[in-house]
Amino acid sequence: MKPKVLVVDDAIFMRKMIAEILVENGMNVIGEADNGSTAVERYKELKPDLVTMDIIMPEMNGIDAVRQIVAIDSQAKIVMCSALGQQALVQEAITAGAKDFLIKPFNPSRVVEVVNKIMNHVPTS
Repeated sequence: MKPKVLVVDDAIFMRKMIAEILVENGMNVIGEADNGSTAVERYKELKPDLVTMDIIMPEMNGIDAVRQIVAIDSQAKIVMCSALGQQALVQEAITAGAKDFLIKPFNPSRVVEVVNKIMNHVPTS
């Protein structure tokens, strides 16, 4: 079964780029959101297997959205997407519950590698 993915980014061209990479590699993009607040609502509504989450967005940033999603679902699989130079924010996102991160501009093979790594991770608990 194809993993269901929610793509979150305030830039429509970035959402389209990520979605295209994921679909070309066997994923099912079931929804998009353009800010953290919408991302949290869409997560509750769609229950995706994976979320790609931008950090800097209007209304609610990606880090706060990660915190809220993890509060709803402690097993949530979230990959942060950030521009180069946002390492401190990426670290904060990982601490908040994100599983990994991708640096913009995206390298398609790196996107696939990170997503596959997270989707194939089996918790040891």
